[in-house]
Amino acid sequence: MTLTETKNAFAELGKFLGQFQPEASIKNEDVLYNDPFFDSFQNLINNSQSHNRWFTEEQVYFAVQSWAEALTPANLDKWLANYAIEYTTPKTVGLVLAGNIPLVGFHDFLSVLITGHNALIKTSSNDQLILPFLAKYLTAVAPQLENRIQFTEGKLEGFDAVIATGSNNTSRYFEYYFKDKPSIIRKNRNSTAVLNGRETKEELIALGEDIFRYFGLGCRNVSKLFVPKDYDFKLFFEAMYEYADIIHYEKYANNYDYNKAVFLMSNYKILDNGFLTLKEDKGYASPISSLFYEYYENIDEVWKRLAEEHEQIQCIVCNDTDKGNVRFGQTQKPALWDYADNVDTISFLSKI
Repeated sequence: MTLTETKNAFAELGKFLGQFQPEASIKNEDVLYNDPFFDSFQNLINNSQSHNRWFTEEQVYFAVQSWAEALTPANLDKWLANYAIEYTTPKTVGLVLAGNIPLVGFHDFLSVLITGHNALIKTSSNDQLILPFLAKYLTAVAPQLENRIQFTEGKLEGFDAVIATGSNNTSRYFEYYFKDKPSIIRKNRNSTAVLNGRETKEELIALGEDIFRYFGLGCRNVSKLFVPKDYDFKLFFEAMYEYADIIHYEKYANNYDYNKAVFLMSNYKILDNGFLTLKEDKGYASPISSLFYEYYENIDEVWKRLAEEHEQIQCIVCNDTDKGNVRFGQTQKPALWDYADNVDTISFLSKI
């Protein structure tokens, strides 16, 4: 199988995913293998919350559409244009996937296959259904991929390299267990927003997408704000009211009630609007339904600190494109070339 054939298979998958919309999924007769797959995938989306209560239809649709937009021939070509990928002797790459948001491990899966290797996949118990389904669709489009994709529920064995994603605690286990193999080990990271106080309400509403998408469970969700000294949060909270309905989701509401109670019992001073709490804190990893914030007097000192602590940061949101950061509202729409932890997965896989 050639690189072009693999790219074409994923582009077909992108067309398949593009049919599924939260307003109404519309079957496109030009999409390959729709008859055996369309209705089954729609049912999977509709029932995802029965397997993981955080995976609401809205969140799954968003993930599906994000990948539909990414998996176009133009994007695949742009992503891979600067690599010299050769399909020679394939290696088996173990993938230990996270399950905090839908399809969070898809980029690793894509990267392994696009570089000509075999994928040995251990899914998270929180996300066991969507990726295996999409793998079946891929193998229908390109039967040559069938022997290159394997899912396992047990211990990973017989692999040549590994990409593992987990917490800071599990990463220590990964580093020990995989110490003799080429590896990418991902730990906890968080995202932050640097505000200058001149943001418009529209920009802050977009920031709300970065905060609340996937209920704040992703490493690309903003969990910390840097704001100028004496920042007035009035406009910020007005913008956040666009997302007030999130409190009607039971699991989110339970986290809000619990974390707010913990803050109050600890006598922390918090800001609260009824569905989001803000706590002044130097940390990055705020609990679900809360944001940490920190005042600054010199913004250059903020950039210096973020550079020094880059291993804790996934993305930085601001309206200063000269800093090369993410625009408001875009953290959960990474391009194919936006690598997790800034580790070039394709380069790694091309050298094993």
